[in-house]
This record gives sequence, C-alpha cells and structure tokens, in this order.
Amino acid sequence: MQDSLQHVMDIQRIMTLLPHRYPFLLVDRVIECVPGSHIKAYKNITFNEPFFQGHFPGVPIMPGVLILEALAQTGGLLAASGMEALDDKLFLFTGLDGVKFRRQVVPGDRLDLECHNLRMKLNLCKMEAKAFVDGKLATEAQITAAIGNRPR
Repeated sequence: MQDSLQHVMDIQRIMTLLPHRYPFLLVDRVIECVPGSHIKAYKNITFNEPFFQGHFPGVPIMPGVLILEALAQTGGLLAASGMEALDDKLFLFTGLDGVKFRRQVVPGDRLDLECHNLRMKLNLCKMEAKAFVDGKLATEAQITAAIGNRPR
C-alpha cells in the first residue's frame, strides 16, 4: 500500500533522482521507501550485463564492488527521497565498513537491496546495507556518504 510516507519508484523516477545511466545504473525498482528510515529495491541480474563478459568468462559472477555500488545507489535514493530540491546535489561515497560477501550473485538472480538509515547529521549519512538473493544474505556493509553540491 502506498501512502504519503511510503514511496514506490519505477525506473523513470529512479532516473530523476540518480545521475547514473546504463551501464552503471544498478537499481531497477524501489518497492518500498520510507524517507529518513529505510528503503527496499531490487536489480534483476541478466546474462546480458556487460560485466559478465570479463567476470569471469564461462563462470559469470557479479563483481562484489558492483553489488556495493547497487547498495550505495539504493542508499542515495533513500537520502534523496527526503529532500525537496536535488538539482544541485550529489551523493558521494565516503566509506564502507564491515563489508562481507556471503554468496555469489549470478545471471538469473534478483538482487534485493535494503538500506536502513542509522544516522543523518548535517550532510553526512550512515546506513546499514544488505543485499539478498532468494531471501539469503549475499552482501552486507555499513555505508557512509556525504551530500555535496554538484559542480557547475
């Protein structure tokens, strides 16, 4: 159920909030977002992803760094969901802590992405981020980011 505090976002809405584009936009849909609290999104993993050509030929595995990027983009959407004006803002990674990879992500998987806001102070945010496949934890990390002004 969608109300004024909970948002669902399709790819068109996501593209208005994130500057990323193909092949680096790694969030397909937001299924739940409560600004200032948490977000749930997903990325469908297909064999057509460009990174599978080289990672690894014959054994396609999504690179861990791209799983973390998908989580960071999801966190950026959570931070953006509570802001009114975004045109001059940019969300920048400042750190990762407690990163753990628990299982591989392969073509055919749906990568479920979750971020929970731990702290938002001034222009800094810290989130607990987790990625799941078939309900099983694939990756976890604490992500910190800064909200800065976009260069003109």
